[in-house]
Amino acid sequence: MTLRILIAPSGFKESLEADEVANCIETGILRACADAKIKKAPLVDGGEGFTKALVAATGGTLHNITVQGPVGQPVESHYGFLGNTDVKTAVLEMAAAAGLRLVPREVRNPLVTTTYGVGELIKAALDAGAERILVGCGDSGTNDGGAGMAQALGVQLLDAAGKELGKGGGELVKLKRIELSDRDPRLGQVQIDVACNWHNLLCGSKGVARVFGPQKGASPEVVEQLAAALDHYADVIERDMGIDTRETPGSGASGGLGTGLSMFLQAKLHPRYDIVMQYLEIDSLLSESDLVVTAEGSIDFQTPRGKIPVEVAQRAKKYQLPVIALAGTIGKDAQLNFEHGIDSFESILDAPCTLDQAIANAPQLVTNAAERAMRLLLVGQKLNQ
Repeated sequence: MTLRILIAPSGFKESLEADEVANCIETGILRACADAKIKKAPLVDGGEGFTKALVAATGGTLHNITVQGPVGQPVESHYGFLGNTDVKTAVLEMAAAAGLRLVPREVRNPLVTTTYGVGELIKAALDAGAERILVGCGDSGTNDGGAGMAQALGVQLLDAAGKELGKGGGELVKLKRIELSDRDPRLGQVQIDVACNWHNLLCGSKGVARVFGPQKGASPEVVEQLAAALDHYADVIERDMGIDTRETPGSGASGGLGTGLSMFLQAKLHPRYDIVMQYLEIDSLLSESDLVVTAEGSIDFQTPRGKIPVEVAQRAKKYQLPVIALAGTIGKDAQLNFEHGIDSFESILDAPCTLDQAIANAPQLVTNAAERAMRLLLVGQKLNQ
């Protein structure tokens, strides 16, 4: 019997984009099973590749632009316009202006990284005539609550002396007053929808600083500084705007950018797959498959909290399909994923190596891991004959 295999991976952060991962998996599978019938559906979750994927899926256009990066340097970025829409719809991803990939390892410090460039992308979309804007949140290198983004669009975040706050999440502890009078007036004329991880919260024990701060270079002490700064930020927002955003679903997305977008731009936050799957539908492909292979940089206890492998697995289970997940690392409590539709997972690493080595060799590692998983599956088939 010819196996029909759907490859539906995420990208590997700072390494491979989703389409590159899918191509590597395909190569590995075909080494072991040359007659496999393969379909590929590389997926995005609002992070890296979100804009290009939606532009490609709709036949839209991509526009390059230079913006201020997360550590203040100019970076080459982009936004797009969707094709085949009645409303002129721009699409952009925060990772293209403030992503972790854009923060050199030796200077990673979320006390000072900024989302200012995200605001510049939104302004560019407005300048180009956008009537609706889709914003993808994910893969951030920031923890500033969206303050920099808001400042780029005219929102004033003032300290006790009436001076504008500086860049970075560490500055939020100084916030005294929010002033919206100089906010770009065009923002009131556009609909802004945000694709974000619904599980990410701004504050509390599971707040974004404590959960993701260490990944962005924060020491335990810095994590607590950031958490305190976001708590104060939420206090001022509630006082000045009358809304408690501390544990609003999606408020912690991309270092709290979800809060900045919803509070200062009146954007509507959505579970990211409610947006993504409007343009990257995979159910029809699942119905014509025998096996699903997905992938992401890490499989751990956070994977069931809105990550692509579990999203794919849960959809696959509607069709009673087995699901294999490949991952760069197998982390804490990874076995929890067996309860959420993933039947087997395997690390792509085949020997001890540094992170830099793993990133450099990622294409070969993914390819080899896919081949190993496929050969093991074929052994299982023979035992069942």
